Amino acid sequence: MKRTLAIGAIVLLTLGVATAQDTAKAVTDLEHQWTKASLASDGDTLAPLLATGFVAIDADGSTHTKAEVVGRTKKQKWVTNEIADVKVTVHGNTAIATGTWTGKGTDEMGKAVNTKERYADTWVKMADGKWQCVASASATIK
Repeated sequence: MKRTLAIGAIVLLTLGVATAQDTAKAVTDLEHQWTKASLASDGDTLAPLLATGFVAIDADGSTHTKAEVVGRTKKQKWVTNEIADVKVTVHGNTAIATGTWTGKGTDEMGKAVNTKERYADTWVKMADGKWQCVASASATIK
């Protein structure tokens, strides 16, 4: 009996690790989709990745809604838009993605941008099974 329980516990732990690894890969892929959409100034591709109540906190402390971020994305022009060191920590139906972002180009106002930032994105698995980002925050790396 003890052996059966031990084997069952090992199987459940293994399934939990596989699920966390699968989630981490899925969220990492979404982070790369976001970066690709931003590089292409494609707000329409970005929109489904962001939850309805999404909020972004930029490195300058300003906050932005989903609509604002999608609109800004359409106007920004990037020569460089890259993420690196992406790490995902899974907490059930929530995942936190952290990494660095390097951007060079122009913002939505045509102002030159040349920056490197550390970011944290919070992703939630929604009722329909899709992952969406509910919050994003960044800080300039000096």
